[in-house]
Amino acid sequence: MECPQPKWEAKVSTKLAKASADQIWPLCKDFFNLHKWFPGLSVCHGIHGSNGKPGCIRYCAGFSLPSEGGEKIVSWSKERLIAIDHDEKSITYGIVECNIGFESYVSTLKIVPGGGDGCVMEWYFAVDPVEGWKLEDLVKKYEEGLQGMAKKMEEDVVGKIKVEQKQV
Repeated sequence: MECPQPKWEAKVSTKLAKASADQIWPLCKDFFNLHKWFPGLSVCHGIHGSNGKPGCIRYCAGFSLPSEGGEKIVSWSKERLIAIDHDEKSITYGIVECNIGFESYVSTLKIVPGGGDGCVMEWYFAVDPVEGWKLEDLVKKYEEGLQGMAKKMEEDVVGKIKVEQKQV
């Protein structure tokens, strides 16, 4: 009898020097609009409930992962918002259904004040081991995704500040 492998768990983080936690949080808590920020994600919209309310479900699709045959398939997932904590600036969600092999997936994205003007984005995940993957490869994908998302969010915040300054 095979012993089940322990869950894969990891946390990645990235520093934003030009945007505060208070500036980044409104972008992160917009659960139905992740496609605005996450690299390669072309679709994200609500399919159940109200945006930002625990229990709501989003549909995400777009980034390609190579399949066993080598062709690229468009990955998709349906994700349920489990909890949102405005004081701690964190959201926790789980995958309800997907085509990328994630089972028992739960993730938390947290925005931590970084002292001064900046902040740190932390992304934690736990998932059953995924056949054909190595944990290190999955962590690398998360690091790249988080860095790309942070860059886009920071550019948006800085751009809005410049527009506001011009209007004054």
